[in-house]
Amino acid sequence: MERKIVTAEVKAEILCELLESQVSASDLIERYGVNINSIYNWRKQLFEGAAAVLGNRHEKASEKTQTEIAKLQHQLREKDGLIAELVQDNITLKQRTIGPR
Repeated sequence: MERKIVTAEVKAEILCELLESQVSASDLIERYGVNINSIYNWRKQLFEGAAAVLGNRHEKASEKTQTEIAKLQHQLREKDGLIAELVQDNITLKQRTIGPR
């Protein structure tokens, strides 16, 4: 018996039917021509990998957010320093032209 190559998209479709639509495994075997052990192995892989996929997205988003926050805080400190410098220059210029008050 020749082994059938199944794409990831078809595997996902099969698992969705099995888990969401509650189509029986025997119906899926007939419709897609796959082995029952393959279906259960894909389901096992899906559940084993789910935590890693869901966790990584959150962790990556969190790391990206923290990096962006640090970058923005640095820019804000630079701008605050520049504003303080400009204010001081403005005061100095006023004192030179008008004189101290």
